[in-house]
Amino acid sequence: MTPLLEITLYFTLLTFVTVVLGAAIRNQEWTKEGREIGLGNRDNLKAETPMGGRADRAAKNSIEALVFFAPLAVLAHLAGMDAEVLLGAQIAFWARVAYVPIYIAGVKYVRSLVWIVGVVGYGMMVSHLL
Repeated sequence: MTPLLEITLYFTLLTFVTVVLGAAIRNQEWTKEGREIGLGNRDNLKAETPMGGRADRAAKNSIEALVFFAPLAVLAHLAGMDAEVLLGAQIAFWARVAYVPIYIAGVKYVRSLVWIVGVVGYGMMVSHLL
């Protein structure tokens, strides 16, 4: 497996962990009212806590990030351009690793700066593919 495909695998696993973490935090909130909420169809949910909302949004944002990242990585690999896009992919990945806990913790401004770093990584990948 090439380093680019390896980081794509890690990016995918990180996305999965983020989705599971978001679900776990929300389910923890629901268990305060009874387990049947998390196990049911989730109609008429009460408002989430601030942290629960951030965890849910971080999970959704991670899926969106993977939708941008994976096609770029796969296209680069198929084009034989793994080495050219690897640095951008690494920047995007490590920005995502930092972004998730910063977002869930509610650290304003830093979250946006880290997100921008990730976007720069995607941009680097795209610039080599064009």
